[in-house]
Amino acid sequence: MNADKPIIEVRNLTIGYDARIILKDLNFEVAPGEIFGILGGSGCGKSTLMKHLIGLYEPFKGSIGIFGENISQANEAQKRKIMQRFGVAYQGGALFGSMTLAENVGLVLEEYTDLNAEQIRRRVSEKLALVDLAGFENFMPGELSGGMKKRAGLARALALDPKLLFFDEPSAGLDPITSAELDKLILRLRDQEGTTIVVVTHELDSIFTITDRVIMLDKNTQGIAATGNVHKLLSESPDPWVRNFLSREGLKRAEMAK
Repeated sequence: MNADKPIIEVRNLTIGYDARIILKDLNFEVAPGEIFGILGGSGCGKSTLMKHLIGLYEPFKGSIGIFGENISQANEAQKRKIMQRFGVAYQGGALFGSMTLAENVGLVLEEYTDLNAEQIRRRVSEKLALVDLAGFENFMPGELSGGMKKRAGLARALALDPKLLFFDEPSAGLDPITSAELDKLILRLRDQEGTTIVVVTHELDSIFTITDRVIMLDKNTQGIAATGNVHKLLSESPDPWVRNFLSREGLKRAEMAK
């Protein structure tokens, strides 16, 4: 894919469930190597949008391009090929409780690659080390803290070396120190691996720390209220709702970042 082209292109997108529209007429792009945030209050459609971006649901209208391919109009075989090119780290880690960490991460490799058992073992160890879980291969999910489960889920999302990662509320339920460590890991993936990252979150600490650019979803208008860098939106947006949303906890951090 051309490095100058967006990794994700959303055009005239309207989405929802059954006959109910949640968001309408969305247009935005995600650039290569960018950490892109999807923000908004409770019930605005953040998670709904992500589920459509990763191909779990079909939109009412519009298109979703990923790596230059229209996932919203792809058949099942085409969609499966596109989905193998990105990883998804779910909110709770979504690990199989009856399997070790090595088995959880290795499951993806067994299903989608021709690697032998030894090659899978090495790849699993590499991915767990990348998320600071070296030596935890034989641990069960129930033996891990919340932050460790999230990192293990991330290791699984990284198993196929994707250039695009989706995070669903990565810091939800974590204490401030663990959340900050996860933010550093996300930044490291972008800086060292060149990974493009889409983060769905309402955690302002993370928003001001990691995102390059965001869209802010408005439940009332069912659309995008603002787009841009959060520091600039906080200081320059003409919309009082946007400034208020970002200033609840972010004002001090934004001032320190100047």
